[in-house]
Amino acid sequence: MSNYLVAMEAAWLVRDVEETDDAIGVAVSEAGKRLNETNKQYVDVEPGVTGCPACGEPFDAAFLAANTALVGLLLEIEVFNADGENHAERIAKSEVGGALRDVPLEVIEIIETESDDEDE
Repeated sequence: MSNYLVAMEAAWLVRDVEETDDAIGVAVSEAGKRLNETNKQYVDVEPGVTGCPACGEPFDAAFLAANTALVGLLLEIEVFNADGENHAERIAKSEVGGALRDVPLEVIEIIETESDDEDE
């Protein structure tokens, strides 16, 4: 069994905001609050980034129209003792998805990390 770091992208809707920086702050705060309420403090929440289609430079993943924003969030969770990448993905989606109901999630990267097992 191995340990994995699973990174997911979430789409968070924020209403009644006038600036993208405010929308990002609200999205990170609300996601963190919902995760903390369900004892998922071990999930890291950060603003997502996306690449510019023209130059490739990264910028904040937030789109604002009519005082409503769609904010991309990066969620990372360490999954221990998974049977493989697919198992780690299912565990991560179950853990995070249970706390963030009705929030679209997509796994973007899975990295195998060092195991704490002394038998290896």
